[in-house]
Amino acid sequence: MTKILIVEDDPMVAELNSRLIQTMEGFSKPIVIGDAKEALTYLEKNPVDMILLDIYLPGMNGLELLSRIRELHYPVDVLVVSAARDSHSIQTALRAGAVDYLIKPFDFDRLRQALQAYAHRSRLIREHESLTQKDLDVGILPKETAEPEGNQALPKGLDRYTLALITQCLREIPEPFTTEELSRKVGLSRVSIRKYLEFFCEIGQLTKEVAYGGVGRPVFRYRKQP
Repeated sequence: MTKILIVEDDPMVAELNSRLIQTMEGFSKPIVIGDAKEALTYLEKNPVDMILLDIYLPGMNGLELLSRIRELHYPVDVLVVSAARDSHSIQTALRAGAVDYLIKPFDFDRLRQALQAYAHRSRLIREHESLTQKDLDVGILPKETAEPEGNQALPKGLDRYTLALITQCLREIPEPFTTEELSRKVGLSRVSIRKYLEFFCEIGQLTKEVAYGGVGRPVFRYRKQP
């Protein structure tokens, strides 16, 4: 299970982020701390996999905390979630090794995507002693490198970050699968997943079949093209 520490001084924001994480498969209930110095004390004896870090904190701010974490060589990844949108803060966080940067207010699907992508990257690195360039392009560097086969342009409303994440999940999910099953695996809503499934069908990477069962609407099942 992926262990997350939320460092956020706004109780409502912290609670919303915590509830979202608890709905995601593979993540344990987050620890919430509202103060940077208290977070450092916690990390001394309690290792975590990732920190969801705000920048505007009382006393020591989030960037100072991130710098201190690196000085102490704590083996933890950091995802910045902050209203700070100035280029200095963003550049400082990224140079200090933040794996992603979300500007408040943000779409919760974007946070889901970031966390799910992080979980996939972590598992890929953990389970393989060595990696190929393709492993890196698809599993670790999806935002910059992921492309549909044939460099086909994405329809409006789809993005390459999510496309790469879903592509990775498609390699792992048993066939045939439903929108609901893929939605649970990826951690995105069925509405969002359905748009990407239709795109994969349009470009010939998936086939769709209708399954009629009991009372209710027919269920669509998907298979990967050989």
